[in-house]
Amino acid sequence: MTSSDDPASGTLAHLRPLLPSPLREAVDGRFERRGIRLLLKRDDLIHPELVGNKWRKLAPNLGEAAGRTVLTFGGAYSNHLRATAAAGRLLGLRTVGVVRGQELAGRPLNPSLARCAADGMRLHFVDRATYRRKTEPETLAAVLRAAGAEDAYVVPEGGSNSPAVRGCRALGEELAGRADVVAVACGTGGTLAGLAAGAGTGVRVLGVPVLKGGFLTEQVRALQTGAFGGPRGDWSLDERFHFGGYARTTAELDAFAADFEQRHEVPVERVYVAKMLYALVALAEESAFPRGSTVAAVITGHPFPGQHA
Repeated sequence: MTSSDDPASGTLAHLRPLLPSPLREAVDGRFERRGIRLLLKRDDLIHPELVGNKWRKLAPNLGEAAGRTVLTFGGAYSNHLRATAAAGRLLGLRTVGVVRGQELAGRPLNPSLARCAADGMRLHFVDRATYRRKTEPETLAAVLRAAGAEDAYVVPEGGSNSPAVRGCRALGEELAGRADVVAVACGTGGTLAGLAAGAGTGVRVLGVPVLKGGFLTEQVRALQTGAFGGPRGDWSLDERFHFGGYARTTAELDAFAADFEQRHEVPVERVYVAKMLYALVALAEESAFPRGSTVAAVITGHPFPGQHA
């Protein structure tokens, strides 16, 4: 699917996204000495505020919303909430963010949520028990009523639903025939599900989950079934590189990311991208890729100002 096929393309065309995103070679001795060519798919350059897979997932959902209020979910440092709020400001859409955790009276918002509010997003805080049940119809209906948004278009946490998965298919199509292996960091699995569908035959797609728990395989299968009617593409997960879980990091990962930034002059977001790049270096050292392979790493985004790296 090209950007012109996107159901939201008419709404978003004036924002001038850089699509297809650039694909650039990264000369790196850790790969070269094993006969591997490394490419960086710079989805972080698509748009300064609707970065990478956030654009690909949000664009079709905003088209489906057709001007209605958009309500979505996230934690206190959610990149997805930030992107949705920015989209609302840029497009003149009303947005509501349902935030996991109770608001502390008298305490200022953290920089991430403050930016959401500045972009016009109305924030609605719910306790963690309610948040865990947010996909249950009765709980969702109660949240919508409490937020004053009963008629809102609902986008799930992380933005992964059937329109988003179909939107991410274009990422795979942009890489088809350009690499033997494509790697992407995974949170909710929507980007991987669409990417694998678009990449087609002959491309192995590797997902690197940034959360621990081992639930993504079934989730990706369900997303592909919802979007395409069944499984698509040659994809797999390597769950060894979450570094303790979502938004967790270590001194080793921070040092790796800083070194990669210096080597290649590419900003490395720590929650997702750093873990995926670290995984690729480790897999190269394990001889997981045959000599002569071309490996493409999807740079899905960069940290928003004021957020955790």
